[in-house]
Amino acid sequence: MKVGNIFFSPLALAALYSAPLWAAEGVISKVIVSENYCHLKFRSIQEETLYWDRPVLKDSFDTDIIDFYGPCDYDPLGKTEIERQRRAYVHIRRHDTGGND
Repeated sequence: MKVGNIFFSPLALAALYSAPLWAAEGVISKVIVSENYCHLKFRSIQEETLYWDRPVLKDSFDTDIIDFYGPCDYDPLGKTEIERQRRAYVHIRRHDTGGND
């Protein structure tokens, strides 16, 4: 039994360190276009959490994906993205006619 524990620990550590360092929470894909300019795809923030202290990204089965070109270290839950999605949410709410055109 102790032999299994010895082999498991290095394998577990290798798996942890083999994860991409750029894999920030919610980033689905990252393609480096040039130095510090990337094409990122990440899940959007759940609307009901946009004004929370710590917003939450939508679930992995949700198809609401942000297609972003910009800095490679862009944070899908950073201040800039939260503000951008808040503005988009307010804009949609203000211009939503309820489908009675």
